[in-house]
Amino acid sequence: MNIPTETNAIRFAKTGGPEVLSWEKVPLKAPAAGEVTIENKACGLNFIDTYHRGGLYPLTLPSGLGLEGAGVVRALGEGVTSLKIGDRVAYCSAPVGAYAEWRNYPADKAVKVPDAIDDRTAAAMMLQGMTTEYLIRRTYTVKPGDWVLFHAAAGGVGSIAVQWLKALGAIVIGTAGGAEKCAIAKSLGADHVIDYRGEDWVKRVKEITEGKGVHVVYDGVGKDTCIPSMDCLRPRGYLVTFGNASGPVPAIEPLTLSQKGSIFLTRPTLAAYTGTRAELELSAGALMDVVAKGIVKINVKHTYPLAETAQAHRDLEARKTTGSVVLLP
Repeated sequence: MNIPTETNAIRFAKTGGPEVLSWEKVPLKAPAAGEVTIENKACGLNFIDTYHRGGLYPLTLPSGLGLEGAGVVRALGEGVTSLKIGDRVAYCSAPVGAYAEWRNYPADKAVKVPDAIDDRTAAAMMLQGMTTEYLIRRTYTVKPGDWVLFHAAAGGVGSIAVQWLKALGAIVIGTAGGAEKCAIAKSLGADHVIDYRGEDWVKRVKEITEGKGVHVVYDGVGKDTCIPSMDCLRPRGYLVTFGNASGPVPAIEPLTLSQKGSIFLTRPTLAAYTGTRAELELSAGALMDVVAKGIVKINVKHTYPLAETAQAHRDLEARKTTGSVVLLP
């Protein structure tokens, strides 16, 4: 097929709110050595995209945006042997630029998508699903019978994590905001759900665990939840903070970890857990296996035209979305 010489993409030239995003035509060059040209069929929307747009995680401007997508390989750069033209692939790591109809991308960071998984599901699951994989299988290896507190259990990562945690045999306490999101978390399999808007969630966790606390807290919310989460842990428990949906986490003195029961604190990133091709394939393979088998269902709850990405960002930041959000070129 003919490869276009330009493509529509979301760009921004200054940091700020969703209003800084624009829908522009940009050149599409032939793929460089080690790259493939991908015709995107769907693009994933993730909170990290808002951090890039807002400047919390700075990019060199002007810039494209988006880390996650799924599509079809249409051209191969020199030296690419791991993929072929026509392969369905998905990806979820730098370089940014997934918010585009077409793009060039490093071949060694793209993984093949099995026929059992459609494009929208593939685009919606990679970043959130692989984040879930490394959090619950490698950052802290969840075992049957472990007590787990997962914040934002009805969100993109949370909705995947609750299902996967239950498959691992964990006892899951989820927090969510409002009755609707609490009902979603419960429907996904959470054993206990706490509405953080109307309940003292730290007190409730202590009650549910009969004062023992949980083995691990997974917190993608950040400022509002990280520090209080320490009081939900049992001695030598793990606090895993992996996001800043409510803002950056305040500074924590090392002595505090001792005072809270010799707890462990880590701030992991997906990049550090998928830094090699072997780690990427391990993580993606585990995710695709549980999705293809129906153990984890990816709920693409919201779709937006790619040209309307700004509105999708507004809704995500206002916490109006649940499950996964997909942008359609």
